Amino acid sequence: MIKIVIIGGGNVATHLANAFSKTNDVSLVQVYARNIEQIEHLKAITSITNSTELLKEADVYIIAVSDDAIGSVSSKINHPNSLIVHTSGSVEMQSIQTKGRKGVFYLLQSFSKDKKVNFDEIPFCLEAENDSDLQLLETLAKSIGKKIYHINSEQRKRLHVAAVFVNNFTNHMYKIGADICNEYQVPFEVLQPLIQETAEKITTLSPEAAQTGPAKRNDQKTIQNHLALLNTEQQEIYKLITKSIQQNGKKL
Repeated sequence: MIKIVIIGGGNVATHLANAFSKTNDVSLVQVYARNIEQIEHLKAITSITNSTELLKEADVYIIAVSDDAIGSVSSKINHPNSLIVHTSGSVEMQSIQTKGRKGVFYLLQSFSKDKKVNFDEIPFCLEAENDSDLQLLETLAKSIGKKIYHINSEQRKRLHVAAVFVNNFTNHMYKIGADICNEYQVPFEVLQPLIQETAEKITTLSPEAAQTGPAKRNDQKTIQNHLALLNTEQQEIYKLITKSIQQNGKKL
């Protein structure tokens, strides 16, 4: 059985703690957070602490904190024979401050603390300095998930940028759409079937092949009509994305 300690009290740490606590292949021996109140709700499934000096022995320490804190937090884990990994998509493995074993246990998904996730559908992007540690991380990932990928630091950083476009930026587009709907008293739910269809379409088509709309058609009359309905900030975003779609279309 693999013994693990999770470092962090945020969304990723919480979901991992709950998932690992339900598998027979992994022993979640402890969760650490600087603010103990963040992890009080986990006392029912494991030991908790807010002191790095009281970290229990484990095979793997999973650091799920902000990117800027990974170096300092990892330097305080005084267990040189253990594997220390972080869960960041944009931080290199070598940012872990230890002379011992290092790795990455990156889950490519957007986590909200109060929303359940299906780990079977989440890609696990793994990296380690040697094959045995990579196999250890793979065993750990397979105890709660199914989609396993070996991704190095350079690949992962670029994958993270891609994820920002398809997730964070896309969600901001939903926000703008919702703002427009609210301004004109139209229920945002009217757009939800379209959002769902767009997401499902790219499971069978490439994003390039799935692209539709006035920018793709170069429908200038519709584009100008749309711009007249938008505020200055929305116009800037609309023009920039329209230009990007049209320039990519010219490369076909």
